[in-house]
Amino acid sequence: MTIDEILTVSFTLFAVIDILGSIPLLLSLKKKMGGINELKASLISGGLMIFFLFVGEKFLGVLGVDVKSFAVGGSIVIFILGLEMVLGIEFFKGDGDAKSGTVVPIAFPLIAGSGTLTTIISLRANYSEWPVLIGILVNVIFVYLVLHSLDIIAKILRPEGMLAVRKFFGVVLLAIAVKIFASNVGGLIK
Repeated sequence: MTIDEILTVSFTLFAVIDILGSIPLLLSLKKKMGGINELKASLISGGLMIFFLFVGEKFLGVLGVDVKSFAVGGSIVIFILGLEMVLGIEFFKGDGDAKSGTVVPIAFPLIAGSGTLTTIISLRANYSEWPVLIGILVNVIFVYLVLHSLDIIAKILRPEGMLAVRKFFGVVLLAIAVKIFASNVGGLIK
């Protein structure tokens, strides 16, 4: 295990998780749900990532789901969230309870989504467990800090800045969803 391996894994996960790009969606979800339990969302998403590091592919196999099917399913959820951001259509209906949305859609699939979990399986194929585990922990800490600072970020950007960022990152989410879908759906059609 080298520092280069840890940095490579950490930055790869940072790019895939894209917590900064999710800020507009997180703020919207926080408003709909009446809050977000930042620690719970961080711990659950971190737990899912660590779980997938050690038994992800085997777990999916037990369920009869391959990695490609899992990625396609997650891409559809991400696509719907992106549509909501760009078009202003409300698919996800909050019930005013921060507990209900902390796990779905925040911890999964927004933070620890199919892209993140399949990336962890791929990283595990190229690196030993320790650099990947450290990379996950670094990203979970950063996710918590962003979730905890959402109100400060909203004040800095103000409503007009948030609208622009929301639309931009909605398109980015749509593009990520299409990429995940396109790169995995071909293996499903026989």
